[in-house]
Amino acid sequence: MSSKRSRVHPAYKTKYRVTNWPEYDQGLVRRGDLTIWISQDAIDGWQPSPTGTRGGQRRFSDAAIETALTIRLLFHLPLRQTEGFLRSPFVLIGLQLKVPDHTTLSRRAAGLEVRLRHRASGPIHLVIDSSGLSIIGQGEWAAAKRGGCGKRGWKKLHLGVDAAGVIVAQVLTDGNADDAATGVDLVADIPGEVASVTADAAYDTRGIYEAARLRGAAVVVPPIVTASPGAPPRCAARVRTVQAVRTFGRRRWKRESGYHRQGRVENTFFRYKSIIGAALRSRGARARETEALMACNILNRMFEIARPKSVAIDA
Repeated sequence: MSSKRSRVHPAYKTKYRVTNWPEYDQGLVRRGDLTIWISQDAIDGWQPSPTGTRGGQRRFSDAAIETALTIRLLFHLPLRQTEGFLRSPFVLIGLQLKVPDHTTLSRRAAGLEVRLRHRASGPIHLVIDSSGLSIIGQGEWAAAKRGGCGKRGWKKLHLGVDAAGVIVAQVLTDGNADDAATGVDLVADIPGEVASVTADAAYDTRGIYEAARLRGAAVVVPPIVTASPGAPPRCAARVRTVQAVRTFGRRRWKRESGYHRQGRVENTFFRYKSIIGAALRSRGARARETEALMACNILNRMFEIARPKSVAIDA
C-alpha cells in the first residue's frame, strides 16, 4: 500500500452524509421524466399579438422560442432535430400549434430576452467562481477543413450561488476576463440582501472587499500565500483576515470562517458540465449568452426537483 497522502481526500477534509436519500433518489428519477404538460396560458401565448406596426409580424412568441431552445439544450439536440422533437407531442395530443423551424430558432436566439429564474429567501450567502467553456470558432473550423491545429476558443462562465447551491447570478465573458473584476459586478448587481461573499484566492482584491462593504456583507476569501496587510489606505477587513491566517494557520481559518461553502459553486460547475456539457454550441456572442443563461435555469429547475440534504459527519 502506498504511503502517500491523498491530496483530493485529505484526512482533515469534512465528510458528509445525505439524510433524505429516498426522496433525493426519486427526485433524480423524476429529472428524466419526459411527460410534457402544456398549460392553456402557454397555448394562448405561443403566438404573439400583432404589434400594429407595418411590416412582417413574428409568428412565435419569446416563450415559444425559449421553450424550443431549452429542449434543445437539455437533450443535446441539433436545431433540426429540436424542430422534429417539439412537433411530436403536438401531433400526439392533437394540438394545432406550429413549431418554430430551425432557421427561426437560430435567428431568434441572438435577440431573446431570458431572465434568471430562482427562488431566493432571506439574506444570500453568495459564493462565486468561474470556469471555462469551449466554443466552436473559426480557427477550429479552418483546422477541420484544411488540416493542422486550429486555435481553440474559450468563454468564461462566472456563477454566483447561494448557500444551498441555487444559481442566483451569472455572466458569460471572454476567456481572458479578470475573475475578481467580474466578481465585483456580480456582488454589486445581485438583487436582495447579501450576508456574505465567499470565493477562492483569485478574488483576494481590494475591489471585492469594497463591493462587499457597500452591500453590508462579510468577505470569506483566503489571502494569497504572499499576502501582507498592504500599504495605506488599508482595507480593515482584509487586514483582519491576513492576521488571522498568520496567527491560526490557513486550515483553521478556513474551518472557522465557513470557507467550506466555496464547494457549493464547484459542485454547481460539476453539475453544469455533467448535465449541459463543457462547450457552448451557439455561434454568435449574444446567442451564447442566452444559451448559458437558459442552462442555469435548467439546473435551478432540476435542483428544485431533487435537492439533497447533507450533514457533516465525524471522520
